[in-house]
Amino acid sequence: MGKPINSATGFAEFALSLQTTTTDPGITFPHLATGKRGLKHGLKGRKRTVCLFIDSTIFNEVPPLRAMWAPMGKQAEVPILGQHRAKCILTGVLNIQTGSYFQYSSEAYNQDTFQLILQRICSHWRGWHIVLFLDKISAQRANRSRQLAKDLGIQLRWLPTACPELNSVDHLWRHLKKDVLANEPLPDLKTTLKYACAYLDNLSPRERLRKAGILSEHFWLQDVFPPKV
Repeated sequence: MGKPINSATGFAEFALSLQTTTTDPGITFPHLATGKRGLKHGLKGRKRTVCLFIDSTIFNEVPPLRAMWAPMGKQAEVPILGQHRAKCILTGVLNIQTGSYFQYSSEAYNQDTFQLILQRICSHWRGWHIVLFLDKISAQRANRSRQLAKDLGIQLRWLPTACPELNSVDHLWRHLKKDVLANEPLPDLKTTLKYACAYLDNLSPRERLRKAGILSEHFWLQDVFPPKV
């Protein structure tokens, strides 16, 4: 049972945690076999190579309630008191071999944001051959973004469209929203971001890899980049 809801209407007594359908990162996807082989091409046995995943998630002040009590036959009412248009974006970068991780928050995610993160990646893993797996969103596929990645020596490998199960960071977001941020009746954007960042920072590298599905024997890059923790 979740946190009490202070509701003047009397409709809500408690928020309830419901199980939602999520994609198990250990499940195999035969229809993606060809694409995954292409993404792995030329990586096995490469020296001094670090494999990273990047993904972003959006936070707002709309209550992320999964369920609540209400009188039978009546529609439950959920008050929305915050700025429903306010939002912030959290971007995470995960090393799938060591579990090391850094995150960056911003009001928007555009070319400038992505290029700043590329520079941070290059600085953090200087001297390594960097392979970055990422989604095909416009900020990341922009000509300037791809040129900067090339100039910095970061190899971009594009994940198939609409296949979040292949992005390890996306699985971290699932755990974050289910275990930390769900059933918050009156979310505050700054507080939400603070809780999210603290939760992800405080995970041990091994726990981070476990929640991202990387320690599964079915992880799709297991044969190329086995974890080192």
